[in-house]
Amino acid sequence: MKILPHEIGFDLDGVIADTAATFIRLACEEHDYCSFTLADITSFRVEDCLDIPMPLVERIFTDILEDSLGTGLLPMPGAVEVMTELAAAAPVTIITARPLLQPARDWIDAHFSGKASRSINLIAMGDPDDKARYIHEHGLRYFVDDRPETCRQLAVENITPLIFSQPWNQGRQDLRSVTSWQEIRQLITL
Repeated sequence: MKILPHEIGFDLDGVIADTAATFIRLACEEHDYCSFTLADITSFRVEDCLDIPMPLVERIFTDILEDSLGTGLLPMPGAVEVMTELAAAAPVTIITARPLLQPARDWIDAHFSGKASRSINLIAMGDPDDKARYIHEHGLRYFVDDRPETCRQLAVENITPLIFSQPWNQGRQDLRSVTSWQEIRQLITL
């Protein structure tokens, strides 16, 4: 598989942004829930696998979505370097299920150089089940996401999904997976 830079798009949380690590850190530092690790998050619905009250799970994720910079959300290892390289070759498209654009835009502007940031097209569409429409609208053929349900939906829509390997998507899909940004880079022809 060789992918051209303008043919691939990316999800934000769990692919570019290390949202799970931030959730774990905030749960411990701010709410004293310190007994779990990333490996314990075996479901996309965190409340299904961790002993944390649902309102607190929602509060932590809302904090991350509303203030990605203030909560200390960091990029996944290698994401900035690979995306910066891609952005030099073609516009990069990020389609996120986040409902709020500005906190995500501020986060991208803070973590990517001005030139790379200006080449990143960010769509905050608010619905993880509607990504296919936006992917088609932007002429993408491949999409990297960490949510198995999204990847299965994309496959039905003739979009080639690449599932970004995370504990919550292990053993739940038979789709092609990628385990790192270095692996993603190897699939792209520049």
